[in-house]
Amino acid sequence: MSDNNQSSTGQNPPMLTLNSDGSWTRNISYPCTLPTPDHDSDTLVLTKDVVINHVNKTSVRIHLPKQTLITTKKLPLIIYYHPGGFVLMSATSTLVHEFCNKLAMQLSAMVVSVDYRLAPEHRLPAAYDDGVEALHWVKSTQDPWLTKFVDFSNCYLMGSSAGASIAYHVGLRVSINDLEPLKVNALILHHLFIGGVDRTESEIRLADAQRVTLSKCDEMWNWSLPEDASLDHEYCNVLVGGGPDDMGRIKDVGWRVMVTGCYGDLLIDRQMEFAKVMEKKGVKIECFYGDGYHIIELNDESKANELINTISRFVSNVSDN
Repeated sequence: MSDNNQSSTGQNPPMLTLNSDGSWTRNISYPCTLPTPDHDSDTLVLTKDVVINHVNKTSVRIHLPKQTLITTKKLPLIIYYHPGGFVLMSATSTLVHEFCNKLAMQLSAMVVSVDYRLAPEHRLPAAYDDGVEALHWVKSTQDPWLTKFVDFSNCYLMGSSAGASIAYHVGLRVSINDLEPLKVNALILHHLFIGGVDRTESEIRLADAQRVTLSKCDEMWNWSLPEDASLDHEYCNVLVGGGPDDMGRIKDVGWRVMVTGCYGDLLIDRQMEFAKVMEKKGVKIECFYGDGYHIIELNDESKANELINTISRFVSNVSDN
């Protein structure tokens, strides 16, 4: 890959700029939303931020549907990792906040949205490490929202784009760990962000696709992978080396996997191949592909509702089995 202090694509300006003091400026910004923890507020979903690691400055934003305050039924738990190519956005970004609110409301679930460290300040595997740490925080926390309202035996790891990559890598790691009383039942991989040196047909055909282009993907991987790593590094290309064998861990613990994607996303070929390889490894997998572009559901409410309805059916099937 190219020098990590430069854009790998010749874009002007690059997504990130290195400042003279060693800090980074993000040339793409997203509006943020403050939490609404007040039970007397008009919001349908209560939210609050809780610090996980003061040194690493990681935290979670918890989304609690207000309607559940009057019931005694424990809620399923979704641990969610946000998109942004490992370099952009946060759990407080308005797009992420509102999407997690929709998940919480329509699924009647508690959503714990993880605010992990970003690259290039913290290259991979920092985000994967933070994702694992978030699970260990959840399993041992005495936070009253979780202890009072969550069914810890009914947990799902979910992520969008780079967040889906985090959810997958976290799943591989914790599949061999004791997380009691937390029990992960399934992975929900929404528009999985993976790559590789050899270009796929969809990457070539949709190189200038809406939302995420091939040059942007390359740039994001350039900022986030370990220095001098290629796109076939295990953090990026999960289908090379021992990657397919690692999928056996998902089968061994009996987790179900849901993979969603869009035919207008340049990553669709990789996502579909990922699902096929996982199925060959014996993993119980359900795939849902539709029209649209990369993570369209964070921008299109009708698509978001369609996705969440699909997730609802998947979660119900997992719970029933």
